[in-house]
Amino acid sequence: MPNRTKYPILIIADDDLDDQLLIKDALEQNGVDQKSVTFVENGEDLLSILNNSTKELPSLILLDLNMPKKDGRETLIDLKKHERYKSIPVIIFSTSSIPEDIKVMYEHGANTFITKPSLYEDLVKTMGVVKSYWLEVSQLTNISS
Repeated sequence: MPNRTKYPILIIADDDLDDQLLIKDALEQNGVDQKSVTFVENGEDLLSILNNSTKELPSLILLDLNMPKKDGRETLIDLKKHERYKSIPVIIFSTSSIPEDIKVMYEHGANTFITKPSLYEDLVKTMGVVKSYWLEVSQLTNISS
């Protein structure tokens, strides 16, 4: 059985460093242990972390759509076609609210699509909902190799 931290491991892929800081602060305000959160700036870095993990994989991924190198669209497709990663829940967390983006992401296996709130207090509430549902209520697994 994997060694679990207070909350399951969470990887957030977002190239905007300001957004990373705001998300980090919003998670912290909701009591999420920062030791269980990892930030990356693009899909290539996310897949590299996963490919180099010999034991515990994340229990949840927050994925921005518009990133350099490998964007969230390509990354989601790669995650869901890979046997080892396809069961990791992926939340698309993007500024986009374009119906076609939402539709396509669900078709490719996204578990949830959340448009990033424009106000910080709404971000704190959103991260509270993410924590409550995905890190406390739902049954997640830490997959070991």
